[in-house]
Amino acid sequence: MTKKLLMGNEAMAHAALEAGVRVVAGYPGTPSSEIVETVARLHAAGKAHDVHVEWSTNEKAALEVLFGASLAGARGLFTCKQMGLNVASDALMSLNYVSVRGGLVLVVADDPGPISSQTEQDTRRFAAFAKVPVLDPATPEQAYAMVKEAFDLSERFHTPVIVRPTTRVDHASAFFDVQDETFALPAPEAGFERDVSTWIIFPRRAYEAHGEINERLPQMAHAFSTEAAFAQFNEVITACGDTPTFGIMAGGISAAYTREALRMVHQRAEAAGVDMPPYRFMQVGTPYPFPADAVAAFADGLGDVLVIEELDYVLEDALAAWAGRNRVSLTVHGKLTDEARDRGENDVDDIASRIERFLGLSGRIRLRLRESSEGESEQAGSPAPAVSPETLPVRPPVLCPGCPHRGAFYAVKQALRKTPAVMCGDIGCYTLGNAKPLEAIDTCLCMGAGITMAQGLSIVDPGKKAIAYVGDSTFFASGMTGLANAAYNGHDITVMVLDNATTAMTGSQPHPGTGITLMGDRNQPLSIEAVLTANGFTRVYHADPLDKDSSIVAVKAAVEFEGPSAVIFESPCIQLIKPKVPVVVNTEICTGCKKCITEIGCPAIAFDPSAQGMRSGDRGQAVIDAALCNGCDLCTQVCPFKAIVVPLSGSPAEGGQDA
Repeated sequence: MTKKLLMGNEAMAHAALEAGVRVVAGYPGTPSSEIVETVARLHAAGKAHDVHVEWSTNEKAALEVLFGASLAGARGLFTCKQMGLNVASDALMSLNYVSVRGGLVLVVADDPGPISSQTEQDTRRFAAFAKVPVLDPATPEQAYAMVKEAFDLSERFHTPVIVRPTTRVDHASAFFDVQDETFALPAPEAGFERDVSTWIIFPRRAYEAHGEINERLPQMAHAFSTEAAFAQFNEVITACGDTPTFGIMAGGISAAYTREALRMVHQRAEAAGVDMPPYRFMQVGTPYPFPADAVAAFADGLGDVLVIEELDYVLEDALAAWAGRNRVSLTVHGKLTDEARDRGENDVDDIASRIERFLGLSGRIRLRLRESSEGESEQAGSPAPAVSPETLPVRPPVLCPGCPHRGAFYAVKQALRKTPAVMCGDIGCYTLGNAKPLEAIDTCLCMGAGITMAQGLSIVDPGKKAIAYVGDSTFFASGMTGLANAAYNGHDITVMVLDNATTAMTGSQPHPGTGITLMGDRNQPLSIEAVLTANGFTRVYHADPLDKDSSIVAVKAAVEFEGPSAVIFESPCIQLIKPKVPVVVNTEICTGCKKCITEIGCPAIAFDPSAQGMRSGDRGQAVIDAALCNGCDLCTQVCPFKAIVVPLSGSPAEGGQDA
């Protein structure tokens, strides 16, 4: 064993391998992506050579692959972010009725904020909807432990099990003892055994299975309260007295925040000479099914409980329902009473202030500390200085310098000009095409929806040309059904496929269009043009988005066609290629018109209002940041005066001389 500093996602991957997982599948999605990538890295290093790992086409495909492996007796690990569970839900809702054989664990990473998602969906709600148990870690260490326990729980109760880390648990790091050698996997199972009474979801089987699900949920809830393996995640601590009337309940990362907040409140109270009232704290690490027995011990004698959690009021609802069913006189405080944040991430300082108010300490602590501060100031002969923190400038998200998507958006806008159009976007880096100055996206819902939304818009608003954008990875993940629908129903739309040869937004993962798999195979890449043609698109054009004029020609041809058409913009993500020589501004030619900035908005182009030149006068001039510019050359095509140039020498020209 070796002690290593691991990210939470890496730790969960190690936990799954130590638990004997044989098949790992998922779809990239921040903040979950590193789990699958860690397994792939260990496989490539020869430490997990009996394990199959893959990026599946989408989340539904991944879960169905794993369910097949489970029926053959193998343990499987599924990973996605909260939005991905929506895609996999069709399989999840049904396979829970069929039941599992080999342990099946779903690590679904929620994204409070949201930091990198469309919504703040709470997977704990989905777990209850699907009647699937969910474990909610507060730390990377707990995430590691929960994944290992989840496999045993899955096989014991024949149910899929969800582990729900959030962004801060996924990306926080801690030290773990990890194996140096190859992971020791159990002996292979006999394989699939035919059992039509169990594995085929006919109505009668579904009816029987629903009863089995309802029977095992209370059994799991009891195990969560009484068995050491799970009770460790539902810890109850009594502080400041033996007969508390106040209680504080927390789940997930908020439990870790709350522990730190309580420490801060204790320190403030001690500094102010104020006694802390007796209270009891409980972390709920198994929110569904609700660990009623452990909660009963926690709530004994309490009159008020403050619930701290991200995102939805899941524990708050469950606690209030438990109190009502058991006729326990308990006032529950939290999101529904405006005593906890109703959205976004929690933080220690905010929780500390809310705990102080809940315990009736706020005014007393502040008054004592103010009196103490004033006394010290009087003795020093001067008042304490007031500190006002400066507000940091907001940095909006932006396409990378040299991103080929910028050229695609610009070409579409230039080709359309005054043509009425509505542009439907999609999920990925290219969602940023909505921002100024490009303003090339009008809508965005979910992966693949741009293609089908454009069809609905074309029906109701035929006076506007319907444009749909989709990335190459999303094209395969969830775009193909919409393509077939467009051709079958004869919808007049133009699809702009932004093919940058990777899944860029989530960390440059491969996809079917690259032909590269996580097992090290290099298969024949799937052809986007062939898929479009097979789905009934008779007009498909190719363009290099960094070649402005040819791109505009291609877009015009596609838009003018009545019926389903497409333009495939092909240029690799800048993360995949070596940067070219940065361009420079010829100061003798630049007029200071700012068109290079206002047309494409590349972060590598700035403006110096103090610069003067023969043609710019005192208006200022454009400036290229050589540290950011990767030489994509798009700005040289946009500048109307050819003042931005590529140095002939292969390096930036001193003083910006013409090339």
